Amino acid sequence: MRKRERENPCGVCGHYHKYEEGEVCGICGHRAPVSSDKTSLQVSAFPSLILPDFLYLGSYDNASRSELLKTQGITRVLNTVPACQNLYKNSFTYHCLEDDKILQFDDAIQFLEQCEKDKARVLVHCMSGKNRSPAIVMAYLMKSKGWRLPHSYQWVKERRSSVDLTQAVYQQLQEYEQKLFGSSDSSNPHLPTFSFAGGPSLNFGFLKPNDPVSVPAFNNLGSTSIFARPPLEIPPHEFTFGAGQTQKSISESLANPSGGDISMDST
Repeated sequence: MRKRERENPCGVCGHYHKYEEGEVCGICGHRAPVSSDKTSLQVSAFPSLILPDFLYLGSYDNASRSELLKTQGITRVLNTVPACQNLYKNSFTYHCLEDDKILQFDDAIQFLEQCEKDKARVLVHCMSGKNRSPAIVMAYLMKSKGWRLPHSYQWVKERRSSVDLTQAVYQQLQEYEQKLFGSSDSSNPHLPTFSFAGGPSLNFGFLKPNDPVSVPAFNNLGSTSIFARPPLEIPPHEFTFGAGQTQKSISESLANPSGGDISMDST
């Protein structure tokens, strides 16, 4: 093994292999891209650190990298999606939420509180790390830190910019905030905004789905046909037949019945 390989472990999985030459890692199976793409992969491969030495937030892809989790010191995993498999039950302690629609905040927080009590590092993940798992982390911050929803949301969003809550999940967070504090604080400008039904909307000149469509009338009795225009009252003498001829030339033609040509030089 070359000296450079011993001194520079892979930035993605932490192993010593020829990752700079594009080889597939024999332990975790990843292949590092070249040049500028390497930084983006390293950032996405690691889960987001929410609370130092304790709470991590990520995706199912993060949870599937066992060696990477071990390099972060993570020993427990909170799976918020029932459809996601717990891949390494011999290496990590898993806790899975069973409902795929309603987030079980109290159940998840109880597990996280036990992890904190045991001083164990835990990863909270969903499929993409953008919706369900961030909501669980926000709920935990509200319960454990006493933070209101705007503070918790901003804290998580700053540490994981890809967070994108759906309206349904956000409403569950608001209900949980009311349960904890007796009211909901939605005045913070950093909170996500949703377009609720019935509110004003911009249509940029296009018809809304429920707007009446005006149908043109074709066979109405009171409508005027385009063929019912009044006749044009133009006297017959205004029309001249024979392009370019004047009244004088017509008279001269009648005066020359032989049909001979009129000399152009005669003036």
